[in-house]
Amino acid sequence: MSILECKNLTKAYKRGKNVLDNMNLEIPEGKIIGLLGPNGCGKSTLIKLIAGLLVPNKGEILVDGKRVGENTKAVVSYLPERTYFSNQMKVDELIKYFSEFYADFDKETASKLMTDLGIDTKSRLKTLSKGTKEKVQLILVMSRRAKLYLLDEPIAGVDPAAREYILSTIVGNYNPDSTIIITTHLIADVEQVLDDFMFITYSGKILKSGSAEEARMKNNCSLDELFREVFRCSQNF
Repeated sequence: MSILECKNLTKAYKRGKNVLDNMNLEIPEGKIIGLLGPNGCGKSTLIKLIAGLLVPNKGEILVDGKRVGENTKAVVSYLPERTYFSNQMKVDELIKYFSEFYADFDKETASKLMTDLGIDTKSRLKTLSKGTKEKVQLILVMSRRAKLYLLDEPIAGVDPAAREYILSTIVGNYNPDSTIIITTHLIADVEQVLDDFMFITYSGKILKSGSAEEARMKNNCSLDELFREVFRCSQNF
């Protein structure tokens, strides 16, 4: 069964300049999927449309068989590219807020992950580094028991040493029946956790998609190398 369907999806911020152009895609349940492409190709726009934060100019989005709206927000856990919490809030206040706001939030899991990453829950966000703030937000998002997780550039702001732990946290802390969509331009860092991939180029065009493992075996190269080749060829037309 598909958890997400996009049909003839088009989004433009300026008239005549489409960020996403008649995009069609279908994503199944129980997969970790990478939306992979350069900055400015429409990855974040697509995620915001699925999360219900933007409205398409044309087309339709179905999440769990329903049009995007209040009913779908209950099954979607969204990690934005930038943190949005007040710097005055303490980490434990955020845990309490999520616990009260989301019925599917697992407070014990969130607290354990904060401890594992050495994050003092009594700290105010303003005292934390940019990378630590992003870790806090990721933990909160992944501690929900959602059907669809939307992670927009989850490792872009953290140091390389923490990326492996964060990715293992993503993999180890979600329901296998759920689906995770990860957008990133750091393909080499995330490809080891992906089941499937979609290469996206400018104007939201899907250049290539499929099983990550099959693509590596068939082309005898990494997804990062494959993307560079596919993207280079697309620029020649």
